[in-house]
This record gives sequence, structure tokens and C-alpha cells, in this order.
Amino acid sequence: MGLMQEVDRLRREVEQTRTRLEELARTADQDMLLPILNRRAFVREITRFVALAERYGVPSCVLYFDLDAFKEVNDMHGHAAGDAVLRHFADLISHQIRENDVLARLGGDEFGVILSHTTLEQASKKGASLAQSLRDHPALWEGKSVSLGFSYGVYELHAGENPDSAIKQADRAMYAQKRRGAEGAKR
Repeated sequence: MGLMQEVDRLRREVEQTRTRLEELARTADQDMLLPILNRRAFVREITRFVALAERYGVPSCVLYFDLDAFKEVNDMHGHAAGDAVLRHFADLISHQIRENDVLARLGGDEFGVILSHTTLEQASKKGASLAQSLRDHPALWEGKSVSLGFSYGVYELHAGENPDSAIKQADRAMYAQKRRGAEGAKR
């Protein structure tokens, strides 16, 4: 009888340990501020989508968003306002992508989205749609609208691609769009 009790106790301990490990894995993948993935998890997800492209020819794209002049929000309104803007940005995007797409915070004011089963043309349209929604629904802080510019780039994932290279290419596309926007503002 004592042996059976010991086996039951060990099973409970193993289950508690398994539950705790799953919780730690979720915590390691989650952004510290927002209820979305962090860069580490985003890189892993790119690897998974690249594997789908290799094996099944499934197209996927990365959208790379960068908030323009975000430091000014923190400087003018405080870090709590900056955090609220980041939450608003993440919330707005997460409600406009599919469940099988991936949203992550890549850095302080940089976000990545992986659009599953999406061609470059479709991703470009989705990027434009998200951008319009972000312009139409600015963040609010203390009852006032916090206007914030942003730029985004679109990049199609390819079979055999390195995740860091894919992020770098999406970042380059974002900077190219940012330059085009700055040039258009000068005219």
C-alpha cells in the first residue's frame, strides 16, 4: 500500500513539474509588457513558416512595423502613456489578423506580424489595411488623442531562409517605405 501511495505522489509531482515547465515556456515566449510574443518566439515561428514553405510550398509574409518618433511620446507624456500607446497598437493589430497569424514585439517600438498562407500581394494589401486602421484609430491618453506615425515593410518568406535574414529584409522594406514617406512629405 505504501508503494502505491509513493507512486501516486510521484505522479502528482511529475504533473506539477510539467505544468510549471509549460508555464515557464509561455513566459519565456511572451513580451514583458504586452500579451503578445517576443522576438525569441517570433524567430522560432519564422523557422516554422519557412519549413512550411519548404515542405508544402505554403506562402507566408512578414510585416515589420516601426513607430515613428515614439521617444517623443515618452518624453512629452511619460512612460505610462508610451506603454498605453504600445498596448493600443498591439491590440488594434491583433484584432485584425487571423488566429493562425503571429504578432510579436521585436523591440521597444517595433512589431512583427507573420501572415500565414499569404502572398506578397495579399500581405501588401493587409499591411495597407492595418496602416489605415492605425491612422483612423489613434491611441488615447488621458482622454486625448496621441498621434503617432509609423512605417511598415512587407517581405515574403522563402524556403531555406534564415529567420534573422528574413527579419532584416522586412526591416529594410520598412526603411524603404519610411524614406518614400519622408520624400513625399517634402514635396
